[in-house]
Amino acid sequence: MSDAQFPGVDFTVPQTARIWNYWLGGKDHVEVDRRVGDEILQVIPDMAQMARSTRAFLVRAVRHLAGEAGVRQFLDIGTGLPTADNTHEVAQSVAPDAKIVYVDNDPLVLAHAWALLTSSPEGTTTYIDADLRQPEKIIEEARKTLDFDRPIALMLMGILGHIVADGEALSIVRRLIDALPSGSYLAVYDATNVLRPETAEAIEIWNRSAEPPYVLRTPDQIAEFFTGLELVEPGIVSCPLWRPVDEGAEPIDEFGGVGRKP
Repeated sequence: MSDAQFPGVDFTVPQTARIWNYWLGGKDHVEVDRRVGDEILQVIPDMAQMARSTRAFLVRAVRHLAGEAGVRQFLDIGTGLPTADNTHEVAQSVAPDAKIVYVDNDPLVLAHAWALLTSSPEGTTTYIDADLRQPEKIIEEARKTLDFDRPIALMLMGILGHIVADGEALSIVRRLIDALPSGSYLAVYDATNVLRPETAEAIEIWNRSAEPPYVLRTPDQIAEFFTGLELVEPGIVSCPLWRPVDEGAEPIDEFGGVGRKP
C-alpha cells in the first residue's frame, strides 16, 4: 500500500483500523502499524486473541439482534477495515433482508469499503463518510437507507474509547439513541483496566505512537452509556462472557453489552 494508491491516507503514522486489521490477521497494514502492534504484543502477548474475542462478541451480539430480537436494521459506527464476520455478513446470514449502514472517517477504510462490503440481493449495505463526533450528520445520512420508524441496532464497537472526554462520549451516545425509535438497541464494547495492569501499559504505547488516542474506562463507566435502556442478559461483562459459545471462555479487559430502548 502507498500514498499514491490511497490519496489522503497518511502511512507514516500508525492508525487504529490498520493495527486492528494486523491483529485480526488481515492484510491492510504497513510497517509502522506492525511495529506498534508488535510493541503492544510484547506487553500483552495474547492481544491478537483478544482482538478476535471482541470480534466474536460482535458476531454473537449481531446474531442475537438479527435473530432473537428480530432487528433488520443496523447502524455500525467506527467500522474499521473489513475482515471476516463483518456486521452485514453476520446479520444477513440470519436475515437476508437486513439493512446495514456503516460509518467511518478513515480514508483507507472508505477506499476498501465499496469493494469489499457487498450485500445479499434481498438486503442493503452502504457506507457513510463521517466522524462519530458528528451524530446529527450520521443520523441525517442514515435516514436515506434506514427507516427510523422501525427498530435499529446501533453498534459502537471499540470506538467510544477514542472519545477521551467522558461527558462528550456520553453526549454523543445520548444524541444517537434519542434519534432511534422505541425497540431499538445499543451494542457497545470498550477496553477497561480492571483485570490486568498491562492493559494500561499497552494503552500508553498506543497513545505515544498511534492515532487517534484511546482512554480506558471502568465497566461502570461503560454501563453509563446504557442509561435509560433495558440491558440484555447477562448485562455488562467481559466480552467472552457475553452469551459465550465456549463454557471455558476466559475474561479479558474489553467489556461490553447490549441494551434495548423501551
